[in-house]
Amino acid sequence: MSGKVPVSVIIIAYNEEDRLPATLASLDWADQVVVVDSGSIDSTRELAAAAGADVAEHPWEGYSKQKQFALTLTRHTWVLWLDADEVVSGELAASISAALEIQGTGDGIYAAYSFNRRTSYLGRLLRFGGWYPDRKVRLFNKELSVFDGALIHEGLIVDGEIGFLRGDLYHFSYRDLDHHISKTHEFAQVWAEQHHDSAPVRNWEMIVHPAAKAIKSYFVRGGLLEGWRGMILAGMASYSVWLKYALLREKQQAASIGSVSSGEGCDDPGER
Repeated sequence: MSGKVPVSVIIIAYNEEDRLPATLASLDWADQVVVVDSGSIDSTRELAAAAGADVAEHPWEGYSKQKQFALTLTRHTWVLWLDADEVVSGELAASISAALEIQGTGDGIYAAYSFNRRTSYLGRLLRFGGWYPDRKVRLFNKELSVFDGALIHEGLIVDGEIGFLRGDLYHFSYRDLDHHISKTHEFAQVWAEQHHDSAPVRNWEMIVHPAAKAIKSYFVRGGLLEGWRGMILAGMASYSVWLKYALLREKQQAASIGSVSSGEGCDDPGER
């Protein structure tokens, strides 16, 4: 184990006192844990500090920028990125340690590693409906990687080869159905903002895309095998797509009205 390179873990958090302890408990093998809090009003910061994490407060700037800030606080070249609702399984922890051992020998050929994420939904770990395997690139050399800047569903841009590690990252994504609905609204709003300059939304897209999403989730990807949870997930997936397009269309129409009222696009200066 003397050849293992050290690793820092970064976690961004906001009001995660109920879920963060399990995440931190699965990281007793890490050399440094950094928790960046964006103004929690619960005991998130205190719990993180009590667990030995380096805690910092930073105003919310979006997912990519928040994680990029967390990187500036890391002491080590190799970094594991986690969310506050994720838990590293024992098998994955062993795989990470083995990969870092290889990096320590100087024979490592990878700039980053991916692994599967398995989501728990309303008390059950999912395997169907398109939820597994949900492969993520999370362990990386920070000198060869950068966050892509996306407002949501952010990822890493890696300059080099990416390896794959065995073992699952457990994801406890939604506390309950109300939380699922509220997060769906939050993400749809951000998605619409991120795509505001895309092609105008057409009427048929408001029907076809949500229906296709539900069919894909429930039938094509086997969501029906998850029982009643699969039905809820297919319905929520369809609703999420519809809401994204509805909000995007609303933003596009508002921009169009604003453009006309300001006189943009008028051929005759006298019309202004």
